[in-house]
Amino acid sequence: MSVTLQPLTGGNGIALTSARPGPDLAAAGWTEVEYAASGTARAADPALGSAAFSTRVVVRRPESVPASGTLVVEWLNVSSGADAAPDWTYLADELVRQGHAWAGVSAQYNGIASGAATVAVEGVALQGLTGVDPERYGGLRHPGDAFAHGIFTEVARALAAQTGAERVLAIGESQSAYLLTTYVNRVHDTERFFDGFLIHSRGDVAAPLGEAGRGIDLVAARENREPEPLRDDLDVPVIVLQAEGDLLGRLNFLPARQPDHAGLRVWEIAGAAHVDLFQIGEFEAFLGCADPVNRGQQAYVVRAALRHLDRWARGGAPAPSAPPLEIAGGAFVRDELGIVRGGVRTPVVDAPADVPSGQAGPGASVICELFGRTLPLPDGAWERRWASRADYLAAYERATDAAIAAGFVVPEDRAAVLAEARPQPQGT
Repeated sequence: MSVTLQPLTGGNGIALTSARPGPDLAAAGWTEVEYAASGTARAADPALGSAAFSTRVVVRRPESVPASGTLVVEWLNVSSGADAAPDWTYLADELVRQGHAWAGVSAQYNGIASGAATVAVEGVALQGLTGVDPERYGGLRHPGDAFAHGIFTEVARALAAQTGAERVLAIGESQSAYLLTTYVNRVHDTERFFDGFLIHSRGDVAAPLGEAGRGIDLVAARENREPEPLRDDLDVPVIVLQAEGDLLGRLNFLPARQPDHAGLRVWEIAGAAHVDLFQIGEFEAFLGCADPVNRGQQAYVVRAALRHLDRWARGGAPAPSAPPLEIAGGAFVRDELGIVRGGVRTPVVDAPADVPSGQAGPGASVICELFGRTLPLPDGAWERRWASRADYLAAYERATDAAIAAGFVVPEDRAAVLAEARPQPQGT
């Protein structure tokens, strides 16, 4: 099924904002182009046949610098009722330095038309692209989420041909991860197109296949679905990357947790929330959370996961395995500071100067629950743990190098990680 790519222009420009500014693409020798991608897509349920679509895709790619041959296709997230690209935010520096082309695909109905928000954000209107900017996006048409997986596949095929990609990796975070779980379990075996998957912060279930003419109501769908691990006969590599905050509570990944096998690695990041300060940046105060949001180092682990997935998909060594987070009696096992044990370790949990947690405090709103929290060390803990600030900084550097050696932080991020060492608490 052929797809045509027609540049989108006019209106208010590309509607895909981020709270965190990304790298200067022009200075890096990259281009950014937004297309209307039009064609025909099959439904995941064969009984529904095929339907015409016209969706949008944002393509960021190296033009005047060498390209790696890898195309990373992100299933844009519609949890707030509008498209977002959380994995671009985490991965932009890694994508640019590796020369991987990136595409963000509006695969779901709610990204194009108005629909329900899984996570409502106060003050944000629930408008798809056609409502946000009719001049630019008024010609887009989505046949419903029954066809979302087919749309994602067909647009990725067209982009791979356009960019000359040698391998294509699919990524998606949160609601998008639910949809990619369904893709891996029920669609990939038919399409056999993607060379690897990074499923980031999924819940315990897979998304339903969807219906024609409407978007998926993921909240309602979760109520009547059983936990669903990934299939164990994968023919391409898959990394499932989970924050501490994804294991219990709202996403409740734990019932779907499964051991690694030949085609699968599951990483669970200690001290990480479903969303964190890296994503929200200077807009933290607008969330209205009682505690400072999570200040973990998930971003660096996401970059390492993509680095390993790309190498693995090229026929290289598989990604390293990681121990699971420790859970007993339905609760995390925590150390004397309150930091969870086990999982992928980063310097802020192995050389702590505060207590990053994936879980928010009691009574938190839905959005604050997803952002976790960061608490100060208990009284006297700094003095008991560190003889001096120099002692803390030396331990933090050792923890950074240990994370790099274990494969959970890439060497190029060492300086950025070291720069995140915490100031000494006042009064100590």
